[in-house]
Amino acid sequence: MPEGREDIVKKQRIVVKVGTSTLTHSSGSLNLRSMEHLVRVLADLEGRGNEVILVTSGAIAVGTARMGLDERPRALRMKQAAAAVGQCRMMHIYDKLFSEYNCTVAQILLTGEDVEDPLRAEHLKNTFGSLLELGILPVVNENDSVSSAEIETGHQKVLGDNDTLSAIVAELCEADLLVLFSDIDGLFDADPRTHPEAKLLHRVTDLTPEILEMAGGAGTWRGTGGMATKLSAARIAMAAGCDMVITNGQRPEDLYGIVEGQDVGTRFVAGGA
Repeated sequence: MPEGREDIVKKQRIVVKVGTSTLTHSSGSLNLRSMEHLVRVLADLEGRGNEVILVTSGAIAVGTARMGLDERPRALRMKQAAAAVGQCRMMHIYDKLFSEYNCTVAQILLTGEDVEDPLRAEHLKNTFGSLLELGILPVVNENDSVSSAEIETGHQKVLGDNDTLSAIVAELCEADLLVLFSDIDGLFDADPRTHPEAKLLHRVTDLTPEILEMAGGAGTWRGTGGMATKLSAARIAMAAGCDMVITNGQRPEDLYGIVEGQDVGTRFVAGGA
């Protein structure tokens, strides 16, 4: 970035969602190198005057590894136990890493009921506003240790995945930008894992049936979301007047270009501009 460039870039309220596959190794243990890289970029963006909210996945996977289990639990009660252990571990690491960059964090755990009830949602909005006003970076996750609806497939799920959660948070906080870090570079016109000739779409202004058909299945075993959940998140964000970008979580430094409006990943443009 040219000298002084950050002074003319519009300061933004940014929600960044990072998935389990970015935060953990294949064993389920935390990928400290990836976490440190992400934290450094987020702290720097906040230092430039942006307001940053981090939505993080990974609690069940991290808890599974921390508890010495060979595989992700199948029983609901064990999943919730793993989430409780993993969330504690993750926040300890986030707090430690962000503190190294003189950045204070706060933990917010949400369930579907929290965002569905108007009064609770208003309290949440005020809490986010107060934290951001004080220069504190909220770290958000689903409250899997108490909410079975967010873990198990079933009816009446409001959240169900952190892509949707991050879009709801962006809507609630009236964010300017939502960035979903994934294990792929963005939305392609075909699955790049099976179609090497697939082309990356840099800008989407309307969620047409053709765009929706490009959504594939879920990603790795450590995560729960696929492209379909990301397009659902895009619908929520765009309706709220918030741009959304899907990009590769292995390159957190891409956030600098995304904030400047560069063609990084796939940008879903609110208002169809």
